[in-house]
Amino acid sequence: MNNPALTETIGVYFIDMPTHIEEQVILNEDGSFSVFINSRLNWERQMAAYHHALRHIMEDDFSKQCADDIEKVM
Repeated sequence: MNNPALTETIGVYFIDMPTHIEEQVILNEDGSFSVFINSRLNWERQMAAYHHALRHIMEDDFSKQCADDIEKVM
């Protein structure tokens, strides 16, 4: 992927979360990102969740106002 947003540091962490949560992305104070993937998901769903998180980063969703509108588009 050739996207300037992806030149930032992205840490990926696998943690146990409720099964209805697949991933969470945090924009850190230093401009890096933390992506938390639900370790309870199978590999295919983990990869889909990771790609979903990357899309949020690539589309600069952290500077947008309404999270519900962002998710409807994705």
